[in-house]
Amino acid sequence: MHASLIQIAVNPDESVNSRRERAASLVVAQRGADLVVLPELWPVGAFAYTAFADEAEPLGGPTHDIMAKAAAEAGVWLHAGSFVERAEDGTLYNTSLVFSPEGERAAAYRKIHRFGFDKGEAVLMGAGEELVTVALPETILGLATCYDLRFPEQFRGLVDAGAETLVISAGWPERRRSHWTLLAQARAVENQAYVLAVGSAGTHAGVEQAGHSIVVDPWGEVLAEAGADEEVLNVEFDPAKAITTREQFPALKDRRLGLAPRRLA
Repeated sequence: MHASLIQIAVNPDESVNSRRERAASLVVAQRGADLVVLPELWPVGAFAYTAFADEAEPLGGPTHDIMAKAAAEAGVWLHAGSFVERAEDGTLYNTSLVFSPEGERAAAYRKIHRFGFDKGEAVLMGAGEELVTVALPETILGLATCYDLRFPEQFRGLVDAGAETLVISAGWPERRRSHWTLLAQARAVENQAYVLAVGSAGTHAGVEQAGHSIVVDPWGEVLAEAGADEEVLNVEFDPAKAITTREQFPALKDRRLGLAPRRLA
């Protein structure tokens, strides 16, 4: 598979509408890739809490529509990162979208673990309740968002649901970049899965972003890593390696304390 990780920068001087258009152009430019991935909350910025309510959209709003069109034009599977969703009852969610190469919405994932320690996202947004996987022709994706990366039980649940490639869309801060790299490799090794972790660049509401999007194979080897600035990280990987790794080194079969696929309370 050929994956393109778009490490887009969030510039406070750029309008949300302009960034939507620019992100769509970057997606279309990846024509020929199998999978394209964007970061967390790139329309507004992951730490721009004061803008969440004003920039919230319905599930089928402008970000959804422009990303669906871009996926179809490029002919790629597109993990469109996340945006601030306003549900019908008014609750805000940090919601990721996946589109097929025909531009059809294949999945929506509401972030389960909200960051903020009783402030910011943790109090402004509702918590997702479902583990989400997406079956591509070549592999099964397991979806997670940023702070989720710190909770290994979520990834065990995704593996139990069939995931072979774990995709993490993030707005990870520079001051904790060492954790980002360490946890991406840990999730790959312990789940014997590929990890495609996509961060953003720039500064979100005064918080410098880590960038350094990373692709890790099921043995923990880093296949590709971006720098700190906006760029597109391209990588070729063999999705079958997750299956063969689990066959050759069947550690997952020795689990005694498992998390079965379930709806979270």
